[in-house]
Amino acid sequence: MRSKVIRWLGLAALCFAELLVFLDNTIVNVALPKISMDLGANTSGLQLVVDMYTLVFAGLLLTGGYLGDRFGRKTVLLVGITGFAAVSALAAISQDLEQLITARAGLGLFAALVFPATLAIVVILFDNLTERAIAVATWAAVAGIAAAIGPVVGGWLLDHYSWGSIFWINVPAGVVALFGVAALIPPNRNPEVGRFDLGGVVLSMAGISIVVYSVIEAPHHGWPTIRTIGGLVVGIAIIAAYVVWENRFSSPLFDIRLFRDRGFAAAALLLTFGMFALMGFVFLMTQYFQGIKEFSPLETGTRTLPFALAMAIFAGPSMWLGSKIGAGRIAAIGSLVMAVAFWLTVRYDANTSYWGVIVPVMITLAAGVALVSGPATFLVLNELSTGQAGAGSAVNDTSRELGGTLGVAVLGSILASVYSAKITTGLADIPLPQPARIAATNSMLTGVQAARSAPGPIGTQLSGLVKGAFLDGFHLASLVAGSVAAVAAVAGWLLFKPIPKPYAPLLNPTISAAGS
Repeated sequence: MRSKVIRWLGLAALCFAELLVFLDNTIVNVALPKISMDLGANTSGLQLVVDMYTLVFAGLLLTGGYLGDRFGRKTVLLVGITGFAAVSALAAISQDLEQLITARAGLGLFAALVFPATLAIVVILFDNLTERAIAVATWAAVAGIAAAIGPVVGGWLLDHYSWGSIFWINVPAGVVALFGVAALIPPNRNPEVGRFDLGGVVLSMAGISIVVYSVIEAPHHGWPTIRTIGGLVVGIAIIAAYVVWENRFSSPLFDIRLFRDRGFAAAALLLTFGMFALMGFVFLMTQYFQGIKEFSPLETGTRTLPFALAMAIFAGPSMWLGSKIGAGRIAAIGSLVMAVAFWLTVRYDANTSYWGVIVPVMITLAAGVALVSGPATFLVLNELSTGQAGAGSAVNDTSRELGGTLGVAVLGSILASVYSAKITTGLADIPLPQPARIAATNSMLTGVQAARSAPGPIGTQLSGLVKGAFLDGFHLASLVAGSVAAVAAVAGWLLFKPIPKPYAPLLNPTISAAGS
């Protein structure tokens, strides 16, 4: 009985560590207006603040999983938590945008050590199939809930302290996670790990980074330019080289051949595009609430609570439904539900009812995310052996983080491109001093601040222009996100095997005590 209690307490400690790093995906969103004003960041700069974390995080997750397998998942997890807390303090005292972006990259590096280790240990801790399904569903739900409560926590902190507080909070939280993991998690690692795949690490990181950076900078340099198109071509070519390298390397960072399994490929696809939609939605909605509705950071955060609650409620039923009619089918249906939710946001404007329209749409999106997250995570891990626990967890996490990174990058770029085009044309008819004109051009958030400072009719005209330009970009980005989710749903449905595949034991639960 004691060992069973310890296992569930261990799950709580692992989920808290997961919450710590995943919270940083979205907590920064509500601080963007203050960061923009204090550090003079435009929309591209704000995207880099958000994306630099997830970019490094996604690029190094496979490496993090490998290091956990080789040196011990508990050891790597403790190193990751310690480093994450330390770099958070550096982020909190950043004096300019470059320092903050660099610190966010450091946070992503240590998060890549934490995240794959948490899921790999969860899978190994629970050898009973029913308990394991509950544990994996809980882990998956925490990831989604963290994305939703990030704005709430950030909003409360920003209402009382400076924007640096969203990073300072990680220091005491990291200490709690550190002691919890140290006390409750047994040492474990994979004793059979091949030589380090340095080429795979470099190629995967370079390819992903170049593609995402090219997308982020496209609104600034223009989409049909040599710089943007060239960057995308180079990035995709490097990713192709990574695939070739992994197929030829004797002990690859990740065995690409696993994607020959249709179920594995479909589950990874749905996780990627599910997080594309989720993180893009959070990025867009926090700006909508603060800019269009003009809510405070705390009001913005509390307005996302229905999403977090719905995620928690739907997490359990999603796994139950998956066990009855097939996890793959449920995940595909979930992606379609997300598509519907995004298409409904195309009707949003400054007067959209929160309770009558926005909350039902958030609940619909949360249901879709829950239907994708737990079942798809289970399916990804179901294809792997015990020795691949870390790599399998890293593939799951990489799918999530890469999807989230691309969601913010692509949807943010669509928003920025439309906003820039509309605002440039509209400002020609408004007599504004140069500082206000620059503020309006930088982003909708700084444009709203400029409108508040402008005299009477000019302020009203500028506010209408800024909000209208944002909404045009918001609507197009929502259409794209919904379309991506719909395509993923169809692809996932076709890729999954026709006969529903019930849950099977994930991994051999044998724990090696050869390392810590």
